[in-house]
Amino acid sequence: MKLIELAKELNISAEAIKQFIQDFDLELSECISTNFEVKDDFEKFAREQVDFLKRYEKDLDKAKTPGQIAEKISQPKEKVEEAIQETAPNIFDNGFFRSSVSSYGIDNKLGGNYQFVYNYFGSTTSLQKRDFIGYRDLFFYISGVLEPFLNPQQIRDWGINRPAGIILYGPPGSGKIFWAKKIAEIIGYQFREVKKHYLGTSYVDGSQTNFNDFLVTAMQQEKVLLFMEDFDEIMMARNAENNIAACNLVTQEVIVHHISRFEQEDILMVGSATTVSEVNEEIMAPGRFDVTIPVFPPNLAERSEIILYAMTKGLDNNSLLYKILKHNKAERIPFWNEVSAKMKVFSNTMLIDFTQSLKKRIKHLYYKTRNEQLKIDTTLLEGALRDAAGKLTGEYLNQIEQFLKEVNIHNADQFQYRIHGLKKELDSYKAAEEPRRIIGFHHNDPSV
Repeated sequence: MKLIELAKELNISAEAIKQFIQDFDLELSECISTNFEVKDDFEKFAREQVDFLKRYEKDLDKAKTPGQIAEKISQPKEKVEEAIQETAPNIFDNGFFRSSVSSYGIDNKLGGNYQFVYNYFGSTTSLQKRDFIGYRDLFFYISGVLEPFLNPQQIRDWGINRPAGIILYGPPGSGKIFWAKKIAEIIGYQFREVKKHYLGTSYVDGSQTNFNDFLVTAMQQEKVLLFMEDFDEIMMARNAENNIAACNLVTQEVIVHHISRFEQEDILMVGSATTVSEVNEEIMAPGRFDVTIPVFPPNLAERSEIILYAMTKGLDNNSLLYKILKHNKAERIPFWNEVSAKMKVFSNTMLIDFTQSLKKRIKHLYYKTRNEQLKIDTTLLEGALRDAAGKLTGEYLNQIEQFLKEVNIHNADQFQYRIHGLKKELDSYKAAEEPRRIIGFHHNDPSV
């Protein structure tokens, strides 16, 4: 059963159910599949606790002050305000919090007893078996964008058409290609990458071909997602300061010419960009690439999970590395929280670099000591951290800053929590040093 079908049957909005999953920190893999099939345990919970879910939805939709929430859940107002600011820092001018704030979610965060929710689910799903780690907010936002693909009734009832083009934007290494493939999986489209050499004129089996030929051929196939990297470079606006390659200008013209047919031909084009500020406005016009999706670097909790996933991927319980990890209790997430906290604004790529470096350092130490009970100490962790931080350049930090500016323009309402967290991490690198006082003698200064 699809989530939207269950929601309709229970007379609860699908959006409320999605928010409930996030508020109660439920693993997506225990609730729904990538294509929104409801898992048995979650369906059982929803049917048996439908009255609670309806109370949750009613509360979610109601504007309320921190004092009203505090009174309802019998918690101090100061704690409620602090919890809300951590979860959803945006508030209305009149002092009422947005309807996306749930009293039940705040109560759960502050230690309220909701064990009856968790009783429906078994042991935590292994990281190895999850579709992806964290990013529930981004997954549900993307699912909303893709609703016309998943629910054709949207078009008939509301005239909401499928997007023809989507731009995934974010700093390098944040996982844009992963999300492009996930989008293809969600809507059941074939994933095809638009290689750079497709954009110019080339020869295949002795015949001349170009990007227009490639695109026309793709439109003749069924349900294709075309993924284009460096979208901001290829689709850059022409001006006196930019020297745009001729093949990129031709690519823009070809896409503008054909994009009106994408929906009827079951084509979705997804571009990957570091920034959207330089993309040609004509390309981002309504009906073209008018959907932008920000892809954030992982937050602290996600970093710990990604590190553990990468450290244990492909290992069996008898492997040397797994035995060493287990001896250090490093086969569990809490072990990695301390080093993860030092990886502010690290990209997914930097996290993988960290795990690769750490594995090599552990291997080197093992062959040196032949000790399966060696300690993964600060020296090992800090060494790997230094290796991974090599990509944390001034240019990268500037890209993070630019990304935050663009998210505030295009997607501020949907990602307040992530924007707030990422800005706080970025600001930690901007602590200005006090100017040093010059002391000593000034032999060469004539004014002295």
